[in-house]
Amino acid sequence: MKVLPTAAAFAVSALLLMGCNSNNDDFSQHTQPDVIKSTDAIKDVRIGAFNLSFDRNSFSDLVTEMSLNQAQQDALMRKWFDKSLTDEDKTLAEKVIQIRNVAAIIQTKRPAVLLMSEFNNDGIADDSQAIDNFQRNYLSVPQNALGATADKYKALEPIEFGFFENFATNTGLLSGYDLNHDGKIALPADAWGFGVYHGQYAFSLASQFPIDTDNIRTFQHFKWKDMPGETNPVISNCQDKKYPIPAGKACGDKWYSDAAWAEKPMSSKNHVDAPIIIPTANGDKVVHLLMSHPTPPFFDTVTENNKRLNRAEIKFWHDYISGSGSYIYDDQGQTGGINNEASFVILGDLNADPHSGDGYLDTIKDLMDSKQVNQDVTHGNKAPHSLGGPECFSTSECRKNNRDINYSANITSTSGLRLDHVIPSSDLNVSGSGVFWPTVSEQGHLMMKDPRVGKWGGGGKSVSSDHRLVWIDIKL
Repeated sequence: MKVLPTAAAFAVSALLLMGCNSNNDDFSQHTQPDVIKSTDAIKDVRIGAFNLSFDRNSFSDLVTEMSLNQAQQDALMRKWFDKSLTDEDKTLAEKVIQIRNVAAIIQTKRPAVLLMSEFNNDGIADDSQAIDNFQRNYLSVPQNALGATADKYKALEPIEFGFFENFATNTGLLSGYDLNHDGKIALPADAWGFGVYHGQYAFSLASQFPIDTDNIRTFQHFKWKDMPGETNPVISNCQDKKYPIPAGKACGDKWYSDAAWAEKPMSSKNHVDAPIIIPTANGDKVVHLLMSHPTPPFFDTVTENNKRLNRAEIKFWHDYISGSGSYIYDDQGQTGGINNEASFVILGDLNADPHSGDGYLDTIKDLMDSKQVNQDVTHGNKAPHSLGGPECFSTSECRKNNRDINYSANITSTSGLRLDHVIPSSDLNVSGSGVFWPTVSEQGHLMMKDPRVGKWGGGGKSVSSDHRLVWIDIKL
């Protein structure tokens, strides 16, 4: 875990040095741009969650992409438009397109606090190069409100976060055990959380308010076995020719060895309680950000390992806020859940939809129905929604197998499911919410889909992300 305060003066000086994307500097600008003052200027405190899909093949790849300054990015983009790039440079240019679009989405909706999932780090959260340069070279630069690949340009207002925090992760952290029983110990299958290197799929926090670092609680090392009712998964899919039982194992056997089960973390990445301090007319208001990114409840073969782990990772927060978390201990040895008078927001790509999907639906439903949370946001008239979600099946942005759902305005990913959540405590006054998903006719849709980008029709993480930015506005 590492806190990364930034100076607001940096953004001002950087913009003065760069100018404001003059005609001579910007590859796509045909006329002098109007700097768009966001119509969503923050009247309340906007808190968001966004799975950025920055899951690169290595952390150094992400560092390289984030280190490109505006002039270097523009040079790549000019050649991308001219179709004069080598294959290697085209790959890099399309990563720049993705990052620019993600930055543009953030600049458009302007959250004051943002959980950024799948923002890779070095695994232990010491190396800040990628996140520093995301601010310097992308968020502090006016992005195109029409999308990075648009042939016209409308400048968005840069956004500055004064505080960043990286968090250590279990993804790609080699366990030392043969967890998949293939006779060897190797990444990614034998990591505590799936990842081809330590730090892949990590998450970070960006905030315009101070983070109370002395009171952050992390639960990276909380053991799965120590959660009430949880037991070592057993081999239950016993007759599937596609997924044969590994050699040396039999139907009904425990999946993990006793030694591995004793050490298996509950969190596939990390679970974090990070308090932020928001100044108000009545004094400082502390809001606890409860952040996680549970494993997807699929990719199972002969057990329901991932499905059960997803359930545990979500139930953890329900126990933490409901007074049922006396069993919980954090990485510093403090026990118990959150104070019952504390304000909080549960944030993250929880990989769980309350109505459909592969997970245990009751678990996410129980959390969303909890008396500790604001149910107007979870399933009432303040539930985050978009106009683009209902359209995504007809535009081939979303998987067709989920097209029959009747709550498409609330979906948050190209899976066609509501996977990304911003769940406030019941005491917080929520004045608005949303999912950033423009329709084909709305400004910014090119950030959702552009067939010219990537190899798979220009959607999802090829052009920005396969998840959407979700937010709530709270009035303090």
